[in-house]
Amino acid sequence: MAETVRPLGESEIGERLAGVPGWCRDGDAITRAFGIRYHGGVALIVHVADVERLIGHHADIDLRWDHVRFSITTHDAGNKLTAADFDLAARIDDLAAAHGAAPA
Repeated sequence: MAETVRPLGESEIGERLAGVPGWCRDGDAITRAFGIRYHGGVALIVHVADVERLIGHHADIDLRWDHVRFSITTHDAGNKLTAADFDLAARIDDLAAAHGAAPA
C-alpha cells in the first residue's frame, strides 16, 4: 500500500500519463471527460463508484446532460498524483468503454 500513497515524480507522472491515453494533467490531478447522455452517465457513475469502494480510491465526478468528467488525485498524499490515480483512470476507461461512452 505504501506505493500507492507515495507521490510520483515528474518523470513517473509522464510515463504513467502516456499509459492512459485521453487523460490530461491538470496541476496535481488527472482529468478526462466522456460523452454520454445523462442517464447513461448516471449508470456509469454507479459502476465507477462500486469499483472505487472496492479499491478504496475515489475520483471527483462532474455529471452534465451530455458528458461526465472525472478528476483524480490522492488526498492521502497531500493532493498529489500517485500510482493509485493512474490505476483508477485505467479502470474508469474500461467502464466507460463498457457503457459506450465516447471520448469527449
